[in-house]
Amino acid sequence: MVRAAIGGRYDGSVLDFAVNAGTRHFVAQRVTAIILTFLGLWFAVSIIGIDLFAHGVVVAFVADPLNVFLLTLLTVTLAYHSYLGVQVVIEDYVHASGLKAASLIASRFAHVLIAIALTYSIFKIGMDA
Repeated sequence: MVRAAIGGRYDGSVLDFAVNAGTRHFVAQRVTAIILTFLGLWFAVSIIGIDLFAHGVVVAFVADPLNVFLLTLLTVTLAYHSYLGVQVVIEDYVHASGLKAASLIASRFAHVLIAIALTYSIFKIGMDA
């Protein structure tokens, strides 16, 4: 187990996971930011051309199969990226261990709930229209 931490071969130890957890988090934030850049540009360009005050037009936009896929990808990626950012803020600025644990659990629950609700809404509109 110690060899993995000091440059030895990887043996799947818990210590190795702890060493790489910060790097995985950093990379996940950057990758989701890049994905959100492209999805955000797609979304902005897409809604420029539609009448946002006409219910039927918006429903038709969301009901398009490609838009269902891209909107779902946008909302799930946005929720995950937000969760990663809120997690860093909680870990850096909440110092009481019990409050930190409760805040991290509440944040994860809220982000998962939001992602599920948005995904359900997108699929509901996509299937009913």
